[in-house]
Amino acid sequence: MATRIPLPSGAMRKEPRQARSRATTDAILDAAAHILGERGWAGLTTNAVAEAAGASIGSLYQYFPNKLALIDAVRRRHFDDVLAVLHAAANLETPRASRIAALVDGMIAVHSRHPAAHRVLLEESPRGDDSRGVHDLFGAECKRGYEALFMANTSGMSDHVGIGARVLAGALAGAVHEAARQGALSSPALRQELITLVDTYLSAPRTEAKSRPFGEKSLRR
Repeated sequence: MATRIPLPSGAMRKEPRQARSRATTDAILDAAAHILGERGWAGLTTNAVAEAAGASIGSLYQYFPNKLALIDAVRRRHFDDVLAVLHAAANLETPRASRIAALVDGMIAVHSRHPAAHRVLLEESPRGDDSRGVHDLFGAECKRGYEALFMANTSGMSDHVGIGARVLAGALAGAVHEAARQGALSSPALRQELITLVDTYLSAPRTEAKSRPFGEKSLRR
């Protein structure tokens, strides 16, 4: 699976290549995410972002043509971080317990990075023309990532992989997003419960499901 979403056309003027340029763009994206979480989409301006990042407005526009491109880049960076976590959690060269801890700790860390901005990104901020393709690509890579993780950490039968990965993804994402809304991501108890959730689910015995005609009910005597 890929661990980075390709840069869509029109999102950034150019990719930063040197360490100094990457540091500048990271500071700009961090500032944009912080302001987005505090003020919402309506309160986000490129001038405010540049000031918070300690960069000139010219430096900002060197990489981001407008605030929509800026927010698309914040969203894309989040997607890349999630995919990197999934990739690490499917690594067969590390012990299973370490892979599960890496998944939980990684997801907590990713969503602890400007947690208030996630709600705005999902509910308020518009998306650029290329964002649908980016979201579709992320969804496909995320699906592959969870399927690889499921196969690496269970001995389940192959016909369980797709739905099993989907259930695990939904359960973990739902719990982490809710904790982010409640400001509970730093709780050690949350971490332990999430590890238990993932470990118990992946450890559950699985048998091949038998199909039953639609509408047929099981009868007990």
